[in-house]
Amino acid sequence: MAKSKEERKKVKQQEEEVKSKKGDKKSSKEQEFIEEKVPIRLLEIYRKTIVPELMKKFNYKNVMQVPKLKKICINAGVGAAVSDPKLIEMTVKDMEAITGQHPVVVKAKRSVSNFKLRAGMNIAVRVTLRNARMYEFFDKLVNISIPRIRDFRGLSDKSFDGRGNYTLGVKEQIIFPEINVDTVTRISGMDITIVTTAKTDEEAYELLKLFGFPFLTKQQNN
Repeated sequence: MAKSKEERKKVKQQEEEVKSKKGDKKSSKEQEFIEEKVPIRLLEIYRKTIVPELMKKFNYKNVMQVPKLKKICINAGVGAAVSDPKLIEMTVKDMEAITGQHPVVVKAKRSVSNFKLRAGMNIAVRVTLRNARMYEFFDKLVNISIPRIRDFRGLSDKSFDGRGNYTLGVKEQIIFPEINVDTVTRISGMDITIVTTAKTDEEAYELLKLFGFPFLTKQQNN
């Protein structure tokens, strides 16, 4: 028997009600599984405490004049990779674990016969961190990794380049908590360059100091 118009309307209404119920269930499930971003601790400290203090000290008229972290460049030279290419792979894995970002392998531009080096050979690994990953790495470096350095007494304030950038040399990669000492077969170091928007070394020094960077005091230098 053919259905009348009223029966067809009832069937359509029932189908729409079922669909709406399913949609409500999906939306409720989606709301339950929404991931909330964890706030960046150092960025909040910078905005709430560091910016006002720097504005008072250097008499900035605008908030945009206050120096800030721009990027962090990490470079690890692997000269021994000339004779053992597997060292590059190990360094890449270590760097990826430390920074949370896949590094770039640097190749030699020229051939040097004295070092048995040919153009195009892999000789170094580098990473550039920005934004959230930069602040997370800097927080871990200052509060966890640097205190684990052997016989650590403080960092020198003479490693600025005159343009507000600071370079730090790390001799052992095992100071980072991501590296398992039991699985390490070769101790390697790296250079960490902290690039800021500061125009002078004095401004960069105060910025890093307020972030908790452990510089040597004047008494320790003497």
